[in-house]
Amino acid sequence: MPDTTPLLASFFSPQSCSLKICGVTSAADAQGLVECGVAALGVNFWPLSKRYISPDDAAPWLRAVRGSILRVGVFVNAAVDFIAELHAQGLIDVAQLHGDESPEDLQQLLERGIPCIKAIGIRDEDDLAQLASYSAANALLLDTAAPGVYGGTGATFDWSLAIEAMLRHPEMPILLAGGITPSNAAEAIAKVHPAAIDIASGAESAPGVKDFHKVKALQSAILLRSEK
Repeated sequence: MPDTTPLLASFFSPQSCSLKICGVTSAADAQGLVECGVAALGVNFWPLSKRYISPDDAAPWLRAVRGSILRVGVFVNAAVDFIAELHAQGLIDVAQLHGDESPEDLQQLLERGIPCIKAIGIRDEDDLAQLASYSAANALLLDTAAPGVYGGTGATFDWSLAIEAMLRHPEMPILLAGGITPSNAAEAIAKVHPAAIDIASGAESAPGVKDFHKVKALQSAILLRSEK
């Protein structure tokens, strides 16, 4: 069984920016991300997502890439036992909670040895007050607030709020999502200095279909910023 500890440590490290490509739905795209050297992939297990894939359908290729890329399961208000079962089956390395999960839900998963990312929708400075409640998470993902919409919107929020979040909570690894594309990724990284950027629509030709020209452009943007 591959040891994913080095992948986890590298991905959550604030010393450099990593890339997570979310909404992966096929074995070919998963393997392509491994071959490109992408740090993490996200698989959306929320049935109402346009990038949804069932655990049974994803299982063969998720197992095939284990240890080669960090596998993040994206959940929206899922039962703790369901998430824990997928982790126990060796399908995911990390749980990303993208719904209205409570700090208690998060704590239950952490107590079962499951690394967790908690996504927080950011609309204005008032939303930053939520962050402290989820300080136990391995990382926080800041995304565009969209009431009633889960799993990411592809819209950009005010990155100055992400900067403020990092100033308030320097101990928390911050992942940045929301409308990041190859054209603005370098700017986002330069302004915010996140531990990772999380991309779905900005790396696609269609929902759930990855565009590897865009993936490589995103990697180039990260490399460009890391060299400065």
